[in-house]
Amino acid sequence: MTIQWNEMIVPDARALRASEIRDLLKVAERPEIISFAGGVPDPDLFPLADFRDMFDGLTSDETAGRRSLQYSISEGLPGLRQWIADDLAKSGATRDIDNILITCGAQQALDMIARLLLEPGREIVMEKPSYLGAMQAFSMRRPNYVGINMDEDGPVIAELDAAFAAGARIAYLAPDFQNPTGRSYTLDRRMAVLETARKYGAVILEDAAYCKLSYEGESLPSLLALDEVGSDPDAGTVIQLGTFSKTLAPALRIGWVTAPRPVIRQLVLMKQAGDLHVSTINQEIALRAATKLFPAHLETLRDAYRAKRDAMLGAMDEFMPDDVSYSRPKGGMFVWLTLPENIDSRALLVEAMEDAKVAFVPGQAFFCDQSGQNTARFSFATEKPERIRAGIERLADLIRRKDNQ
Repeated sequence: MTIQWNEMIVPDARALRASEIRDLLKVAERPEIISFAGGVPDPDLFPLADFRDMFDGLTSDETAGRRSLQYSISEGLPGLRQWIADDLAKSGATRDIDNILITCGAQQALDMIARLLLEPGREIVMEKPSYLGAMQAFSMRRPNYVGINMDEDGPVIAELDAAFAAGARIAYLAPDFQNPTGRSYTLDRRMAVLETARKYGAVILEDAAYCKLSYEGESLPSLLALDEVGSDPDAGTVIQLGTFSKTLAPALRIGWVTAPRPVIRQLVLMKQAGDLHVSTINQEIALRAATKLFPAHLETLRDAYRAKRDAMLGAMDEFMPDDVSYSRPKGGMFVWLTLPENIDSRALLVEAMEDAKVAFVPGQAFFCDQSGQNTARFSFATEKPERIRAGIERLADLIRRKDNQ
């Protein structure tokens, strides 16, 4: 008898859908394409010589080298967790290493949190738009998404309050340089978000992937820092997700969860059942790299990405039609476009790649309700300023032609 594999696969797994971004990157890698699609760091900014020295130094030290090749504890290396705790404290978030779990990138953290807190039919509040990777992680648990709109200051509090009043008790939010829009919350809006969550006893999942990539203005405290818990390691409204992927190197796959101890204890059990622990040698290298390279390397990244952002915004100011609007991010890697209502960004992408040799990500994929057909995400991270300018000019010309059809 032939196995009917589609019937064997459980509904949770069948809920997964391919990532539009992953599929798009395969095509956008062609050298003739100016790609604003991938939300990935610029590989030219990876500190290769430093990493070479750190790997050589680690493996040439017999005791440290053998330790780095061995199994380790599921929570993550104590030294690395202490570095993260100390770094959080600098921004006002006082947490102990027992509040921190090392994960295989922030994406694994999203997956584990989804399996911990979500189940079929449970509601989770999402910004509109929101990070596609989070929705992929959450979708396997088949929750009900409750989308709330954003304004220039952050999520609309009346909508957040209404979502919690209707029964939702979890919200996934990105207050700093959000993927995909690049927007950040004001301090007043951050305080209002926390006040609203506490009013209903709701959990805030704070994605802090881009918080270190600030290019101008004052850095605002995270929701975690504002969620004052005193000396109680078991208390808190906020679970924060962090990563070295945007500031050191994605291939290290070093992320972390900062959460109250009851959450961490359960996640550790899940980690033990899943993959035991994150690569020991990668944790050792991440600790050495963070200790040696920060804060100087962060300044290098900020200077480089600031120049790229300025190139993109300058080109958009010069070339885009008046009926195209776009965000003006103060950090991160993304600019968010809103096109005229008559332009579907998915259809535009097909023509852009064929005629203008430019790639971007259609915005509809970032909406939990599949709205936003006339929106798009542009990343300025990997292209050179001169190619950014050329690509925006070509695309603006295409948009102007379509708008006049």
